[in-house]
Formats: sequence, C-alpha cells, structure tokens
Amino acid sequence: MENSHHQQVRRKGRRNGEVVVDGSEIRKLVENKEAFGKFVEQKFRLLDTDGDGRLSVGELQPAVADIGAAIGLPARGSSAQADHIYSEVLNEFTQGKKESVSKSEFQRVLSDILLGMAAGLKRDPIVILRINGEDLNEFTESPRYEPEVAAIFSQVESGNSTLRQCLLAALRQLTVDHGMPPASDSWVMENIVEPALQELHADNLEQPLSQEVFFQEFRKFLAIITQQLQGHPVIVAHTENTFDGSGIKKLLSNKFELDKLLDSVWRGVPKDKDKTAKEFIRVAFDRMADSVNLPPYGAVEQVDAVVNEAFKMAKADDGKAVDETQFKKLLTEILGAAMLQLDGNPISVSTNSVLHEPMSTSSTLLSPSPPSPMVSSPSE
Repeated sequence: MENSHHQQVRRKGRRNGEVVVDGSEIRKLVENKEAFGKFVEQKFRLLDTDGDGRLSVGELQPAVADIGAAIGLPARGSSAQADHIYSEVLNEFTQGKKESVSKSEFQRVLSDILLGMAAGLKRDPIVILRINGEDLNEFTESPRYEPEVAAIFSQVESGNSTLRQCLLAALRQLTVDHGMPPASDSWVMENIVEPALQELHADNLEQPLSQEVFFQEFRKFLAIITQQLQGHPVIVAHTENTFDGSGIKKLLSNKFELDKLLDSVWRGVPKDKDKTAKEFIRVAFDRMADSVNLPPYGAVEQVDAVVNEAFKMAKADDGKAVDETQFKKLLTEILGAAMLQLDGNPISVSTNSVLHEPMSTSSTLLSPSPPSPMVSSPSE
C-alpha cells in the first residue's frame, strides 16, 4: 500500500506538470507490432557490429548490461549474486546453448523483458519531478521548518563542527519532500550547493557554531539555494517502495499459482540426473522475485539481508544437490521465512536520482525512441 509521503510527492509532481513513468509507454510500444518491429530493427542493427545478421554472445553483452541497469542491479563484477542474474538474462536470449541469436529470437525475448519492466513500473511507478525552488521556499516559510531544522541540528552538531560542516550535513537531511534535490549528487553539489556556499560569509563558515548562528545561516543558505534552483531547475526521478511480504503471502495462499511458478523455475535451472545444485536455488528465487513484489537480489541491501537470513533458516546454502520435490520445498520455506521477517519489519526504500541534461542513462539501448526517462544510480 502506498504511503502518504509517496502520495504527497506524486501530487507535487502532477501539480508542477511533471511525469509519472508507469510503464504504459513501454507497453504501448511492444503491443504496436509495426512500431516495435522498427524499434527492434534499430536496436538489432546497433548491436550487430559485424553485420552478419545474428547477435553473438559478445554482441548481446551491452543489451544484458542495460537490462541489469534498468532493473536496478549493480554493475557486473560487483556482486556474485548479481552476476548470476546477468548470466540468466543472457541465457534467456541464448537458451544457454546457442552461440548467436537471430533477429526474431532477439525480438521475442526483448518483448518479454520489456513487458516485465512495464509491469514493474505499473506496480512501482517512477515520479519525474522538476525541482525549481518553489517547494523549498514553501518549506522554509511553513510552521514545520523550525521543529524539523532543530531536530536536524541535534543530529549533525558534534561539538567541534564548523558552520560549513553542519550546513552541508544538514542539507543532506533534506529530501525531495522538502523541495531539495539530492545534495550528494555531484552535479547538484557543483552547480547548486557550492555557489550558494560562496555567497555566505567565508569567515563564518570555518568558525565553531551555536544553534542560534546555525538557524540564522541555514535559512540564508536555503534562500540562496532556492534562487539557484529557480535559475537551474533539477530533474529528479523519485521512487519509493515498501516491501512488507504481502506479495509473498498472496502467492503462498494460491496453491495453483504457487505450483505453476515453482514448475516454471524448476524447468529453468540446470540439472544433472534430475537434480540441481543448491546454488541455483538463489537464481530461481530471484526469478520469482517480481511475482512476489520483491526487488532483484543486489538491488536493495536491506531486502538482501532478509533473503540471506531466509536461506540460512532453510539451510539452503550447503551446496548439496536436490531433486524437484526438495527444490520446491526449500523455495517455499524460503518464501515463508522472508514473508515472516518482512511482515514483522517492513522495509521502505526511497531513491532520488538526478537526471542530467542531456539525459544520460546507461540504459539507452532499451529506451524507446524518443528515449523514456530511466533512473541513474540512486543518489541517496
């Protein structure tokens, strides 16, 4: 269930004429056979560097990397579990056996992947916000300003901090809900924050501070930042998700859907004499993630910890081979263990990522033309 903070951010985005990316454009593209055919033709030609009319494993790698970036995975090589998923995406194209794929095979798999992305965006839309100082000014003039800033000061003041250190630390506590783009983003720091600091008295910035001085200077600081944002609006992609185990609970309560999903993931894992290594249970679990409203492994650290604990509880990491019955039993136990943890302690994750102009994205290969906004690495 969507929380009030996310609803508030969405209302702001719509009020300012911004965009909610909900997957409808991707879905519309895939369902338009003529348009999708042209889209595939363009992307296939871009990937087919040797022009032989087929995509080799090497030529598919940029597409696989883009898909990983689009679903929020860390870069290949940074996580063993993420690398498993990259391998599985590649296997979707090659079926684990082919050395190259035709255009029609590429189109079929890409269609499935894009429709999956569209379904994910429909469930968890990305709100594209244009932050232009209006909401930050509204915050500084509102009754909530003083109590919130007092709470922030108590968190960032350490006794021997300079005014500069406290101002920057306090600024990082503000979010898009306050009308502040992520201060940890390098572009925001260089073009918004640093110029604002330069307009404050340099002598004061390096001195020890009191709460009174901080309050006075922080209000000045935010006023200058408001002016900077008016001249240089920042486009931010905002997402907020709460993982509470409800998706797992829904699946476990529907035996038909559970059995169908378990059959599907069992068919997709490598086997030797009707058994599979337990290491592939992690791959199978990740294939089920979207169906139970969980992020892919490696995308959200807090959820990864829950999944790791669930595997430990089910003793699913001992490296032994399992048959189909054991495989399905273990996956069901892992799902149940994860559900119980999330039900008792839901995990909320918010990301605010600056979209730079011209829009830079590691997923341009998958973006329909004209490109739809995609999220860069989370800035906070």
